[in-house]
Amino acid sequence: MEKPRTARLLHQLLVLYQCVALYYLTMKIFFDTEFTGLHQHTTLISIGLISESDRTFYAEFNDYDETQLNDWLREHVISHLQFLDVQTAEPKLDFEHHAMKASQSVVTASLSQWLAQFSAIEMWADCPAYDWVLFGALFGGSLSVPRQIYCNAFDVATLLNLVGIAPDIDRKKFVGMSGLNLHNAIDDAKLTKACYEKLKAMLRN
Repeated sequence: MEKPRTARLLHQLLVLYQCVALYYLTMKIFFDTEFTGLHQHTTLISIGLISESDRTFYAEFNDYDETQLNDWLREHVISHLQFLDVQTAEPKLDFEHHAMKASQSVVTASLSQWLAQFSAIEMWADCPAYDWVLFGALFGGSLSVPRQIYCNAFDVATLLNLVGIAPDIDRKKFVGMSGLNLHNAIDDAKLTKACYEKLKAMLRN
């Protein structure tokens, strides 16, 4: 009788170890996308990601549907692109701070390599309904994202609501950040990270 009991105990300890290890090894990555409109046929203009460890990935797409652009997008999104004056920019992948401009297939290949440096990932965004669908579409659908990524995105706006703060609060004022270009994907990702960190501190108190 002792051996089955010992085996069960060892199995329980192994499961506990795996859960604890996964918690501490999981990297939160904050991301944002810019796209050509709030509709089902929208296309990606840019994507920005920043990890808890401050590693960044930023990409602009040169194959989005320009016919979907309107005056608001031209003024608030296109004007803030980093590679506005070039058709492509494909430097060697930098795992700490990477920036590029290319087609979706080329960007996805580089993004997959960049994400591979993390063994387990939680994706966080601010109101991620469109962001998560478009992120997943890069890999052929949300069920086809890299295996180390958790199956759903987490929402900073929900955290705001949880602590009793209006989800439409001015994010820059909330965290006291300046010098960011709203609707620039990497700057918005950095702002989301800052919001998460402040909210996490508030929830601990």
